[in-house]
Amino acid sequence: MQKKLFVGGLPYSTEVEEIRELFTQAGEVVSANIIRDKFTNQSRGFGFVEMATEEQASDAIQRFNGMQLGGRNIVVSESRPQEKKNFSRDGGEGRREFRRREPRW
Repeated sequence: MQKKLFVGGLPYSTEVEEIRELFTQAGEVVSANIIRDKFTNQSRGFGFVEMATEEQASDAIQRFNGMQLGGRNIVVSESRPQEKKNFSRDGGEGRREFRRREPRW
């Protein structure tokens, strides 16, 4: 079963092919990407690598977590699902209660 890894602390100059090439040392890389700012297209310093098996993913974590890349220590860990953000004004309840205000006179 494929396993997705989070790769953080990347130098901003890192390209996807560099990450793919590095992680192939631990096994088959299914996909690799670096997250970029949607306005400037500059790297945000992190990305994701999907390994073909859980064993290869574990090997990649052991090999590369804390490793220096371009003068920075990278962080490699299991990817977790992104938490949903709640932007509603009502505190996430899905409804809004209106209180009747007393006149101010």
